[in-house]
Amino acid sequence: MAKYGFSVTLDQPFETTVERVVAALSQQGFGVLSDIDVQKTLKAKLGVERGPYRILGACNPGYAHRAIEAEPDIGLLLPCNVVVRAEADGRTTVGFMDPVAVLGLVDNAAVDPLAAEVRALLEKACDTLRATP
Repeated sequence: MAKYGFSVTLDQPFETTVERVVAALSQQGFGVLSDIDVQKTLKAKLGVERGPYRILGACNPGYAHRAIEAEPDIGLLLPCNVVVRAEADGRTTVGFMDPVAVLGLVDNAAVDPLAAEVRALLEKACDTLRATP
C-alpha cells in the first residue's frame, strides 16, 4: 500500500469484513462517524458499476479532542479513514489511513505523539483482523 496507509487482505466476504472492521475499531476506542458506500454513490450519481467499496470515518473522541486542542484546523484531516473493498478474487482488502503520514502535514510537534498513538491503535485493529477468521 502507499506510504499514507497500511492494509490487510482477508479471505472472507465483504459484508462480514465490514462488520469485523467496525468491531475491531470499537475494541480500540473508535466509533464510525461516517460510512460512505462508494459503490452505491457511483451507481446513483454516475451510472458507474463497480464492486463493493466503503469508506468508514473512524474517530477516537479522546484523541480527536486532544488533536483539536493542539491544532484547531486539524479537523480538515479527520477522521481516520478506513477503506473496505471487495477484490475480484472474492477476498476483501481493508486499508487504514496512517495518521503519522497524514497528520505530519500539520507541522506541529504537539500532534506527532498523538498521531503515533493513534497509528498504534489502528495497527492493533488491523492485527485483530489478521488474527481471527
